[in-house]
Amino acid sequence: MNFTFDIPTQSRSIIKVIGVGGGGSNAVKHMHKQGIKDVEFIICNTDRQALESSTVPNKLQIGVDLTEGLGAGAKPERGRQAALESREQIRELLSNGTKMLFITAGMGGGTGTGAAPV
Repeated sequence: MNFTFDIPTQSRSIIKVIGVGGGGSNAVKHMHKQGIKDVEFIICNTDRQALESSTVPNKLQIGVDLTEGLGAGAKPERGRQAALESREQIRELLSNGTKMLFITAGMGGGTGTGAAPV
């Protein structure tokens, strides 16, 4: 009996890990540095400066109008509203063949606590 296996030829990863807020972004930054293959790493934050300083290549600033890039100020409701404001960009980011998504966030701050459930 012969078995044949098809190796996927798609260029985008079907597994994605998204870090939300400062804590989640730090976790994803560490994973990215480990050189894990075939996983797409994304960081998502309301803090523009934190995004710009990260080495993770895939970034999404959420709540641009609401927070003006200054973070959620440890207010989970503000983080939630920021995610809702940016829900179309989030949907777009995850729409290209994502089959499995891991969300990592630190609980207790504004962006991670409020935006991760959205």
